[in-house]
This record gives sequence, structure tokens and C-alpha cells, in this order.
Amino acid sequence: MKIGIIGGGSIGLLFAFYLSEKYPVCLYVRTKEQLELIQSKGLFLRQLELEKQKFIEVKLYSEWSGCEDLTIIAVKQYHLNRLMDDLYAHSRLDKSILFLQNGMGHIKYLDKLKGEVYVGTVEHGAMRLEPNVVLHTGIGSTKISSIRLSCSRLLEMIAVESDKGFSFIIEEDYENMLLKKLVVNAVINPLTAVLGVENGALIENKHYFELVKMIFGEIEQGLQLQNSQPYFENIVTVCEKTAHNQSSMLCDLEGERPTEVDAILGYILEKSAEREINTPIIATFYQAVKGKECKLERA
Repeated sequence: MKIGIIGGGSIGLLFAFYLSEKYPVCLYVRTKEQLELIQSKGLFLRQLELEKQKFIEVKLYSEWSGCEDLTIIAVKQYHLNRLMDDLYAHSRLDKSILFLQNGMGHIKYLDKLKGEVYVGTVEHGAMRLEPNVVLHTGIGSTKISSIRLSCSRLLEMIAVESDKGFSFIIEEDYENMLLKKLVVNAVINPLTAVLGVENGALIENKHYFELVKMIFGEIEQGLQLQNSQPYFENIVTVCEKTAHNQSSMLCDLEGERPTEVDAILGYILEKSAEREINTPIIATFYQAVKGKECKLERA
């Protein structure tokens, strides 16, 4: 089975390294500089005190033609718009595509794709230190679900063969899977991004924890969550397990990159407005993150 991975960020590099241990992998990146660096120096994975190196196949994104059995889309949500025309043109009935974006805004793009289409949520912690170096900051799992009520033998194979350090779990209900991750992201990402703290601080600091409860209350109303207690408990669990990690949104701001706040809080604000539900706290944190993005653009 040949796997293509589109995206040279932290998740793309992480998946390329681990999956290349069992499958032929081709990583598709945007810039010639990153391509040449990986070709000449290799791809490095750092975890605790360990560092491993691999040489993998790497090409520019413009060379992707959909020929791999499985293509993993590991770009940020806000990059999908510019990719979708190519994905529509090159998707094939006998191939599979897996999307690993935060939020739920990408679902509307997927109906027109040919072949088997899947979405996933990534619970690993990862940080790109250099264009060819990724730090694996926290071990989790990747959950995968089909949006068309089918399950590819390719994904079943990955789930069965995955090891404890990089495991895959197949879920039946993609909407519930994405919603659970969205709620976690909608609390942890903007709070840590605005406050400038690690994830664990949200439950260790009693004042920050009050903010967690306040923003969760609005999410519960805006998304009309049923049986909301497990969603809240999951937020606390994630904060505990990733206590010393920085959220992806905080990393993006510190790295002077755009965030996925539109795909996360923006999506909830949109759904809340459709239901005529007022969510002033969510709106406040949305504007605060957007303000930090504007500050970076002017710098």
C-alpha cells in the first residue's frame, strides 16, 4: 500500500515518519526549500531524549496526481480552499483520501470527491522545530471515520498494524467524533492562545478553570450538546494528559502563523447565530485571537 501525505507541517511530518516505518510514503510539500532539505538531510523525529532519522520520498505538492492508495490531507483548515480544485480533479474511485483538519468546516467540501473519503482527529502532540524536524510532544491516537458509511480495508489494515506509539482507531460516527474534538479545541486552543499558558494551567489555576466552565457553557448552548457532561470531562482529561504541551493555536501565534480560530470558534459562532443563541464569551475570545493575528501581520 502506497501512502501520500500532503502537508509539511507538524502533523504531516509526524505521520510521514511513523507511517514510513511500515509503508511506502511520499510526502508532498509546498516549498522547494523544504523538499531539498528533507532530500539532503532526511526527516528527523525527536521524542524525549531520542532522535531518529529517516530518508523518505518527497515531492512538491504540484506533483501530486492522486496515484497513491491512500492520500492523507494534513494541511491546516484555512489552506483547504486552495487545494480542493486539485483534489476534485485528481481523486479516483479506486483510491482513498483522509482529512485530518480541526473543526468541522471542511465537511462541506467533501461530497464532490470521488473514491472513499474519511475524516480523522489527531490526539498526538507535535511541533515542527525545523522544516525537516518534528518533535513528538505527546503520544495519543488517531481516530478515523468514513463520511459515506463504508470502511476501507486499507484503513482497517492501518488500524490493525498500528503500534502503541502511533495507534489508529476506527469510529462509526464521524459527526460525533469530530464534535468531540471540536469541543476540546474550542475550549483549550483559544484560552491558552490568549492567556499564553500550557494546557495544564487551565485546570490547575482556579481562575482559568472558571473561564473553561464559562466558555464550555456557551459551547453547550450554541451546539446544543446532548448529555454534555462527558464532553466536559473529556476537556479535563485532555488538559491532564497534555499538561505540559502548548496548544496548536498558541504555537501558531508564537510561530507568527495564522490560526484555525475561524474553523473552530468561527464555526460555533455561525451555528449559534443560526439558532439565535447569544455567545458573548466565545465572541470575545474569537476577537482576541483575531486581534493577535492582526498584530502579527503588522509586525
